[in-house]
Amino acid sequence: MRLLPRRSRHTTVPTSTGPDEETVRIALGDLRRRRRRGRRRSVRRVALGVLVVGLLGALAWLVLLSPYLTARGVEVAGAGMAGEARVARAAEVPRGTPLARVDTDLLQRRVEAIPAVRHAEISRSWPHTLHVEVTPRTPVAVVERGEGLQALDAEGVVFGSYGTRPAALPLVQPGQGVGREAVVEAAGVVDALPADVAGRTRTVEVGSVDEITLVLASGRRVVWGSAEQSGTKAEVLAVMLPQLPRGVDEIDVSVPGRLTTR
Repeated sequence: MRLLPRRSRHTTVPTSTGPDEETVRIALGDLRRRRRRGRRRSVRRVALGVLVVGLLGALAWLVLLSPYLTARGVEVAGAGMAGEARVARAAEVPRGTPLARVDTDLLQRRVEAIPAVRHAEISRSWPHTLHVEVTPRTPVAVVERGEGLQALDAEGVVFGSYGTRPAALPLVQPGQGVGREAVVEAAGVVDALPADVAGRTRTVEVGSVDEITLVLASGRRVVWGSAEQSGTKAEVLAVMLPQLPRGVDEIDVSVPGRLTTR
């Protein structure tokens, strides 16, 4: 019988069960490249951050501190009776003040302190100008004060001055001891009148807040009473005036639903 050779109890073990040398080399190369890319991205981010901070700092210096964007003039629109020169003086700031640091709210209060100014808007007009847009007060009547004739607006604010009464504005005449409240009421009455009736009104006599009387150019008197329902009273008066017969010297619209004449 032929005997077969005995098998060895020891089996051959591979020298390595992991990736081959080429695979490891490629993996290590990829890892190094990723690390280099990561470092370059970090450097770029830092550089970009430094650049942005630098630009913002330069911009802040240019706008807030530099001599290149400073206030050098005032431009005024719509000054009306306030006068452009007076408004410009009120809105003026020291030359060389950076335009961005100008307190426009403060300037607005200074301009609106002028009696003839109803409202003001202050804005920056780069690189060197402040723009002031004025809403002036509109006179509806005049009132005589110690210093002469002055304009009166619909809110009862006194401003400006006149040498003589303008033909289109009635004269408000407060009685002895009549306070400001009654004058304000009278101004509201005049403001409620239609333009043609206001143009025919010469004086507004004010005895109190409840005793307001219009005197027309024709000499007729219109008893108005208080300023309440002035819109309705004005409508009634506008309709009735053309229909009044001669000889009627007084119209009472103090109760607009019950007009009486004398």
